[in-house]
Amino acid sequence: MLRRALLSSVSPLHGTVRIPSPSYSPIQALLAQWSRYASVVSSSAPPTPPPPPPSPPRGPSRSSGGGPTSSSLNPAEVAKFASIAETWWDSSGPFKPLHVMNPTRLSFIRSTLCRHFRRDPNSSKPLEGLKVIDVGCGGGILSEPLARMGATVTAIDAVDKNIKIASIHAASDPTTASIEYCCATAEGLVKEKRLFDAVISLEVIEHVANPLEFCESLSALTIPNGATVISTINRSMRAYATAIVAAEYILRWLPRGTHEWSKLVTLEELVLMLQKASVSVEEMAGFVYNPLSGEWSLSDDISVNYIAFGVKKGEASSTNDREANLS
Repeated sequence: MLRRALLSSVSPLHGTVRIPSPSYSPIQALLAQWSRYASVVSSSAPPTPPPPPPSPPRGPSRSSGGGPTSSSLNPAEVAKFASIAETWWDSSGPFKPLHVMNPTRLSFIRSTLCRHFRRDPNSSKPLEGLKVIDVGCGGGILSEPLARMGATVTAIDAVDKNIKIASIHAASDPTTASIEYCCATAEGLVKEKRLFDAVISLEVIEHVANPLEFCESLSALTIPNGATVISTINRSMRAYATAIVAAEYILRWLPRGTHEWSKLVTLEELVLMLQKASVSVEEMAGFVYNPLSGEWSLSDDISVNYIAFGVKKGEASSTNDREANLS
């Protein structure tokens, strides 16, 4: 049974992650902040965002020539992120939302991986000995903390500029200099038969060409009984209002066009795609932003940003499933 995670673990960067009060309304606070920002954002009316299209059928249908080794790369998305690659480590630049969210993302990853692999979450290096891959690593803002937690980290991205910037930044610290950065796709590493204890891909699936094939590739990179962690934005009207209209057009936290509402993935779709890829989602949590404190917290509200932890079925489980399907 799926469990929504209400975690209060300790973040390796910024202390305890706080759970928001159920009575707190982030939408009300955000609307209040919009009015304060209105005169500062622009001297004229902000550009009108495109209306959300009807929800497309995002079931786990497979395109022709499918399979986990066919590329799910979206050239337009690659070009989009290549154009702002130099700003990855600018904490006030286009990637500021990810920098602010990073401690909360890490607290979920640390908690779930320690629980699954039976590690001490209070250890200085709780992931020591685990092989972890960061798929869609960007400039390495997640890869570096994972390495500091002791993991043997491989980090891949389809944008060559991202890999160069991540490599240069990691080289300045002996703890992170060992990260293996590669300009590659998940499908490419599947062909090389690479395997990892934990496969992590945050804020990536909404930018790929075929989400199902991408999930299959992540599964193919995961050892039996290994862990898969994915985070993304829900395809909901609330997400359209906050993650696109507010973040891109009103507050301008992100470049306009960063996200396309029709490409967002609902939790139900993600769970089904991962099941098709032999990964069982066991834990999940939402991310809630408090505009008054400027911080993110873990929550059971998955209507906008959410993260899911899954376990790849072992050989015995896969065999039993195949036999059940045949009976």
